Amino acid sequence: MNRQIFRRILMPGLILQSVMIGGGYATGREIVEFFLVLGPSGGLLAIGVATIVLSVITAISFELARKTKSHTYHAFFGHLLGRGQVLYELGYFLMGLLVISVIASAAGEIAQKHLGLSASFGTLGLAVLIGVLAIYGTHLIERVLTGWSLLLYATYFAFVILYVSDFGDDLLSNLSQPVDGEWFYNGIKYVGFNLSVIPLILFCVVHLQSRSDALMAGALAGPLAMLPAVLLYLPMIASYPEILGAAVPSDFMIDRLDMRWMSLIFYLVLFGTFVETGTAYIHALNERIAEAQRSNGRKMAFWQRGVTVLVVLIAANVLANEFGLIQLIADGYGTLTWFFILVFAIPLLTRGSWLIFSNRENDHA
Repeated sequence: MNRQIFRRILMPGLILQSVMIGGGYATGREIVEFFLVLGPSGGLLAIGVATIVLSVITAISFELARKTKSHTYHAFFGHLLGRGQVLYELGYFLMGLLVISVIASAAGEIAQKHLGLSASFGTLGLAVLIGVLAIYGTHLIERVLTGWSLLLYATYFAFVILYVSDFGDDLLSNLSQPVDGEWFYNGIKYVGFNLSVIPLILFCVVHLQSRSDALMAGALAGPLAMLPAVLLYLPMIASYPEILGAAVPSDFMIDRLDMRWMSLIFYLVLFGTFVETGTAYIHALNERIAEAQRSNGRKMAFWQRGVTVLVVLIAANVLANEFGLIQLIADGYGTLTWFFILVFAIPLLTRGSWLIFSNRENDHA
């Protein structure tokens, strides 16, 4: 495939997947809570809804960003919300601190429990890797996030084949169980849960050359971002209903598979997803700061990008210790889901669509 076509059409979706997956998605916890609780068939329907809605919102976001040349979330929401952009910025800061609190804790746990390292080494390693990516900026981030996404697909494919070949007897029979009526609602809610990450990847919109590029990249972003969910969902169906009670579904399945080499690869890849997600949140903040400095005729120094990483990680750690990680997750995610639907999804589907189509430009402009 031509490299330019790859960067324009496929890379945005791969980067979206790499940012979405860190944390509860990669471990399967989100997949159980949003999808499998609806029953095996109901969950598949909800995943389908989430995929379609995510594609629509991402496609509109990409085209609005391309048309307005908005490559940072601040510029994007300046066009979409005007002075109301401060609302998204507030939600982004809160969600970023919450997400980084969660992944920092999870990175330490994975290092200790699955990789044979100390928890502090895992957390420190996460900070160093995020720092390196954040300091070197967009070009390196694009390459690493895209490459790690492809590695994750390969790992999940291998895991599914191994797991289903051993424990797949109940997969088809479990699909015949009753469908929960909330599958459409849960699909919408899951997209709302992940809305905050879309504006973080607008740096890749610079590669889009036309409206057709933006719409095609957005349309493919939904399936690319949700493919890991489908892959994890298949072995979960084979483990239904026992897996519903597992605190960490990936641990349940990996322990049941009992293959040490697969466990090491799986959790190493999982650790990498935490790096990807943390990098995206901090890189977006760095680009916001760099944008402000450019408007004042200055350029953001490398060391300033590193300071941002340090400050955010310290703030996230204080947040987790002060308020309790479990309570943060329980209260924070649910509240912020509806917040982003109100300040992002609804304005995007209304005003954003109007901005795109009311004054149609030449497709190659």
